[in-house]
Amino acid sequence: MKKKTLSALCLSAALLASLALPAYADINLVPQDLSAAPTIPTASLQRLSWQPVDTSRVQSTLLTQGGTQLNVAGISGPVAAYSLPANQGELTVTLSSEVAHNQVFAPNVLVLDENLRPAAWFPSRFFSYQQPGVMSADRLEGVMKLTPALGQQKIYLLVFTTAQDLSQTTTLVDPAKAYARGTGHAVPDIPDPIARHGLEGKIKLKVSTSSASSILVGPLFGSSGPTPVTVGNTQPVAQAAARTAPAAPLVDDTESYFNQSIRQAVDQGNIDKALKLLDEAERLGSTSARKTFISSVKGKG
Repeated sequence: MKKKTLSALCLSAALLASLALPAYADINLVPQDLSAAPTIPTASLQRLSWQPVDTSRVQSTLLTQGGTQLNVAGISGPVAAYSLPANQGELTVTLSSEVAHNQVFAPNVLVLDENLRPAAWFPSRFFSYQQPGVMSADRLEGVMKLTPALGQQKIYLLVFTTAQDLSQTTTLVDPAKAYARGTGHAVPDIPDPIARHGLEGKIKLKVSTSSASSILVGPLFGSSGPTPVTVGNTQPVAQAAARTAPAAPLVDDTESYFNQSIRQAVDQGNIDKALKLLDEAERLGSTSARKTFISSVKGKG
């Protein structure tokens, strides 16, 4: 039965790897390239009221000119500030901005670790136009996969727009054209409506967590999907040392601790935790953690 289960997981991973990227995924985007992101003083971030996100429901926020604002170069109008749980595994964050009266808020998202240090940036081009569905309106939408570094309790999302975004527009699909395509009729030759980008709007945030998502979408099985962005760094000293010199081998007690923890995580089906332990162990100089991980996964079969 275990072999059949593992085979099914591997097959599912292979099927997912063959799927095309979603329409809104910008494959040329490097979220952890912060060179073009606005620089925000830490003191300004600390003064914000960060709204906790409930992962069991969709969070809706109205952005109005009377809302929270940051007097920072590169940011225009109101902002939304969210606090996300960072101790429940990988986060899949879907952010949508609804079109209303031919106007839409073009979102940018700055991701910060628990110490409010910038970790990733998703500019407005990441959020592309999606046609309305049965339960959704015309919208700009994007899906972000975030993997909080081990040991964090919270990470933060700052949503804003820019002066450059305000000078642009989004072309919508005329409802008559959408209906004609959906019913197989001739598509009318009429112009599509244009939505201007504004300072106000309605955004929706949906967050789901998964401690085992790496089994299906992580690099372990060669997925073609977007790689989760790691947020935060719980071992800055160890990483700095790793950049300057090879890590010294771990002492036996520490090596044994990591190996035992990796085996336990795999036995519990928590592959995400096992991978994080593997990464941490190798960063500190482990020579056996990878073999332990591989043998443990094979043993599950």
